[in-house]
Amino acid sequence: MSKLEVNEKVIRTLAGLLDETDLSEIEYEADGHRIRLVRGGTVVHAAAPAAVAPAAAPAPAASDAGGVPANAITSPMVGTAYLSGEPGAPTFVKVGDSVTEGQTLLILEAMKVMNPLPSPKSGVVKQILVSDGQPIEFGEPLMVIE
Repeated sequence: MSKLEVNEKVIRTLAGLLDETDLSEIEYEADGHRIRLVRGGTVVHAAAPAAVAPAAAPAPAASDAGGVPANAITSPMVGTAYLSGEPGAPTFVKVGDSVTEGQTLLILEAMKVMNPLPSPKSGVVKQILVSDGQPIEFGEPLMVIE
């Protein structure tokens, strides 16, 4: 684990997701190594599993204990969730709304860049798990669409 082995397939897959979702950045972490791709460039961070890994290990266990709802849409990045396009405007979606694939569900702000989060599928919004202006983590459940 001391040497970072770059998996070209993972990077190409993440780059494809970046283009497909029209996001400006995406981050992936596994085995104490983190890869962050930013539109217009790629930044690779290799974190030795020293103090970072033990702190990160309990988080998945806690989410497993609480359970991620089935059909949950999760955050592709760390940032702030906004449920509408601007303060005071109606929310993009609300519980009970029918959505189509590609429709904007909310906006994720990361490093002062507003990234619309498109719905990965068509369905009905069953739950909204975040509030407007809430800080969010990578992989955090945002909404449930069935």
